[in-house]
Amino acid sequence: DLRIVNEEMHVQPRDGETTGEVMVRAPWLTAEYVKNPAATAELWRGGFMHTGDVGHIDADGSLVITDRIKDVIKSGGEWVSSLALESLASSIEGVREVAAIGVPNPKWGERPLLLVVAADQADHGRVETAVRVAFTTAVTAGELSRWAVPEEIRFVAEIAKTSVGKIDKKTLRSELS
Repeated sequence: DLRIVNEEMHVQPRDGETTGEVMVRAPWLTAEYVKNPAATAELWRGGFMHTGDVGHIDADGSLVITDRIKDVIKSGGEWVSSLALESLASSIEGVREVAAIGVPNPKWGERPLLLVVAADQADHGRVETAVRVAFTTAVTAGELSRWAVPEEIRFVAEIAKTSVGKIDKKTLRSELS
């Protein structure tokens, strides 16, 4: 059994657009955390296993995972996919590496911040212009909401990684918040 729910645990429509947390229930899923009843209760809150993923389901039942809950940016009550921002920016020539994180904002709760490692340090201006054009094009095409576009693009020498080489968004948020 698979469903998408909002923050109030209401099931979302299978319209291929409305996003929420992916929840599952099946007899072969893990039943509990060993010797941790509090974590088990949180994992199975509402009778479904909370995957920690964000996504949507279309009318045919196809699931598209768009982000992780811990990485989604909550801006003005809307969810912004950090993965969508990173995917778009990483397609730009001259972008070696990119990370999108939410940073505190007094009006909106959070706003997206795009961190970019440029292939050539002397090329920041051209890369930033190209990234902004890509975001504008995506908004015009209806592929990205206007409010999802990062106001700030910050060039950095490197992006923090975990021990297994993944972008360490927890560290980035703590350093930049």
